[in-house]
Parts: sequence; structure tokens; C-alpha cells
Amino acid sequence: MIALTKSFKYLTPFVLYLLALIAFKETGIACWYTLLYTFFVIPFLELFIKADQKNLDEVEEALAKKNKGYDYVLYAAVVLQYYSLWVFFHAVQEANISNWDLAGRIVSMGLLCGAFGINVAHELGHRVNKFEQFLAKMLLLTSMYMHFFIEHNKGHHKHVATASDPSTAKYNQSVYAFWPQTLMGTYLSAWKIGKEELEKKGKSWFSINNEMLLFQLIQVAFVLGIYLVFGLSVALCFLIAALLGVLLLESVNYIEHYGLTRNETENHQFERVQPHHSWNSNHIIGRLMLFELSRHSDHHYLASRKYQILRSFDNAPQMPTGYPGMILLSLVPPLWFKVMNNQMKKYNLK
Repeated sequence: MIALTKSFKYLTPFVLYLLALIAFKETGIACWYTLLYTFFVIPFLELFIKADQKNLDEVEEALAKKNKGYDYVLYAAVVLQYYSLWVFFHAVQEANISNWDLAGRIVSMGLLCGAFGINVAHELGHRVNKFEQFLAKMLLLTSMYMHFFIEHNKGHHKHVATASDPSTAKYNQSVYAFWPQTLMGTYLSAWKIGKEELEKKGKSWFSINNEMLLFQLIQVAFVLGIYLVFGLSVALCFLIAALLGVLLLESVNYIEHYGLTRNETENHQFERVQPHHSWNSNHIIGRLMLFELSRHSDHHYLASRKYQILRSFDNAPQMPTGYPGMILLSLVPPLWFKVMNNQMKKYNLK
């Protein structure tokens, strides 16, 4: 029982679900509580809360690996994501809703799509268990980003911090220039990966064996179902929310690998991914909110490690604040370059 309760701290991100459900039911400023909490309350608090670099010891890590409570938290997110989506469909279908309230509800759903629809799917997508992989795909469907399952695992982790990775931002590249690079690049990369895998097996790309093709059909059917049940306006609201979730995820990609590169070896390969190839943040609220995603160095160093046992490395470059605050900073390129280029010099990365 005591071991199970240790996973309860990862229920704190579910505050976003509560705030979103309030946004879907209320009007006025309440429709924007989710945004205000994510990008104003959390960044403000993290200016005063000291980063926690402590890692679990061997005994604590072994217990955490065996504790199924950490997995149940992720499974609960799948249920809540689809419940929230259902409530959202009804919320944006209401008659006489103001444009202000409608926008707030769409933004709230978009934050859920990014924080849970893609981020939790990212964690589950790295698991070898087929059930958990299925849950990952279900979550990605809520953000219309199912190709992430293919490209992230088989593309990004292989090519990270190289010119071949569309999800790695170049030095002095703004987030606005990065978005089209990663959106188009990862989509095309997923098709390429799927095609190459089928060719190795002697199978045609146009077949039921092409997972990328199946993902497109599933997503089209999902949107068509929303349109048939709720109408065109609701389907469009969903697509906008999904896009916001995708941009949130890709903004995270931007801040995680900005300007970092791996050295090429003599045989035209690249050195193994090391802790200094990812930016990190040990700010506790941001860590909990995104299920330890901000301890990104360890995730890339060993992708099979579950979120609850990710470690902080002394030689991993640190961002000055948590992910929410860094995302806000990235939206103002001159300030971003001033802060992060100095950080690169601090860690001798440039």
C-alpha cells in the first residue's frame, strides 16, 4: 500500500483534466483556467521552487520498477482523455456560445491533446507490451498524430542531434521555423520508415501490413465519425484542438534538443547518444506535469527506462526553468537565443 501511494504524485497532472472539464461547463474566464494554470501559474511557481536533482537509490529504483501504480496512472489518462473529448464535443456544440468561450474550450482541449494525448502516448509507445502500445495509439488518435508512434521510436531516437532528424532544432533556428520542419519532416519520415520495413519483408506499401497507411484510414474514419454524429463545426473544433496539441508537443521537441549535435565518427556513423545531447530540467512541477519527460537525457540514453525511474545526470545541460516556462520563452526568439545560446556556452556546447 505504501509503495502504491508513491505513484500518487503523478496524479497531479490530472488537475489539467479538472480545469478542462470546468472550461467545458462554465463560461468567461473559467474557459481559460487550463491555459492560465499551464503557462502562468506553473512558470511563476517554478521561478521560486528550487530544482530537485535527486535520483532514486538502487533499492528505491527496484521498488519503483515493480510498482504497477505508475502504470495505472497512465492507463487512467487514456480513459480520462476520451471522456474529456466526449464532453468537449458537446461543449463546443452548445448554442449561443461566445467566440471567447469557444476559443478557451478549444485551447483547453488542445492542452489535453499535447500533455496526455501525445506525451502519455510517448511513454506507453516505448513499452514492449502490446496492450500498452495499443493504448499509446489510442491516445495519439485523439491528437491525429498516430505517425508519431512510428517516427519517434524508429526515426527520432536513431537520428536525434543530427541533420537527419527533423525533430532536432538547429542552432539559431526559431520555433516558428522549426514547426514546419518537424511537422512535414516527421510525417514524411514515418512513411519512409514504413515503406522500407515492408520492402525488407518483400511486401507492398499498399497493403494491410502498412501501419502508416492504416493510421491514416483510422484517423479519417475518426474525424468522419465526429462529423456524422456532431456536425462539421465540432469536427473543425476538434481538428484545431488536435493541431494545438501537436504544436505543444513539437515545441517540447524544440526545447529538448535545440542546437545540440552528435559528432560523426570515422565510418560515417554518429557517436552514441549521450546525456549532453538533450536539454533537461529538474524543476519538479514541470517534471510531474509531463511525467518526467524533462529528464530527457536519460530517456534518450536508455529509452526503455520507465518514467518513474529516469535519472538526472551531472553532465546533462540544464535549462534555467521548467518546460512550461521554456516553451513561453521559445515564443520570443530574441529572448530565447539570448538565454539558450548563453547556456550552450556555459556547457561548452558551442
